[in-house]
Amino acid sequence: MIEKKTTFYSEGAVLQASFYYPDDYVADGNHPVLIVNSGYQGFNEFYPKMFAELFTARGYVCFGFDYRGMADSEGPKGTVLLEQQVEDVRNAVTFVQNQPNVDPKRIALLGWGMGAANVVMAAEHGRNVAAVVAMNGFYDGERWLKSVHTYDEWTKILEEVEQDRVRRVLEGESKLADTFEHYPLDPATKDYVANELEQVYGFGHPTRLQFTESIISTNVEQAAARLDTIPLFIAHGVDNTLHPIAEAEGLFAAAASPKVFYRVDGRHNDFMFVDHPVFVAMCDQVEAFLTPAFEESAHEKALIVA
Repeated sequence: MIEKKTTFYSEGAVLQASFYYPDDYVADGNHPVLIVNSGYQGFNEFYPKMFAELFTARGYVCFGFDYRGMADSEGPKGTVLLEQQVEDVRNAVTFVQNQPNVDPKRIALLGWGMGAANVVMAAEHGRNVAAVVAMNGFYDGERWLKSVHTYDEWTKILEEVEQDRVRRVLEGESKLADTFEHYPLDPATKDYVANELEQVYGFGHPTRLQFTESIISTNVEQAAARLDTIPLFIAHGVDNTLHPIAEAEGLFAAAASPKVFYRVDGRHNDFMFVDHPVFVAMCDQVEAFLTPAFEESAHEKALIVA
């Protein structure tokens, strides 16, 4: 795999990014591109690069980037807002579409975890991608948070969110809290994070409590209902206890566009290793989904040109 580092602007902030090319890549013609988006506390160096390693071996060009405020991308550290990350995804699409040797009509979005929510909302707002892949995400923020907390915990969260809104208005800044203050990790995910993610540069920075309010206000199912003709692939671990599979089932039911639901034989990220058979099988299904989606987009482009 060949990595070429680059940067682009997202609402004035310079974001660090990489194009990933197959080893035998030839810069001729217009190539389709898979833009891979990481989840909460995720970085280009980990999941986007992991997916790129597998998909470039299959001949794909991939693109990954660090969200605002993550790693060395510009933006305030600790501010994690889904609405801003959706803007970053949309701006990544615009950047990629304006590069040489890229077919602007054959861009697909892949999002993992919280990134799954981001890519669906970005596609609904931009409507300029050929396909969307949403993996192991949550799709109604309030419903999901309530499902992983007790009633007393949820009541306390709402009180803290309201207090933080007052703090932002009267004092000008949201409170910094532990990375997973309101985003509780199940035991399996906690082990994976400790063993695989904690050593990633920039991981684990405290997060402002405004993040929780951003989650609560997020409803991806409404966005999916407005995707129109953009094909949607939903993959979810059947034993996922961080983001229960009911989240994916709700998204699939709400989606109005052509859609595929693939149940993964795993939890949240226990299979997330580039040579793990479950990961490889999941990517096989993604490739089978992307091939006709890119062909259909290319056909539509040819009809427009004709």
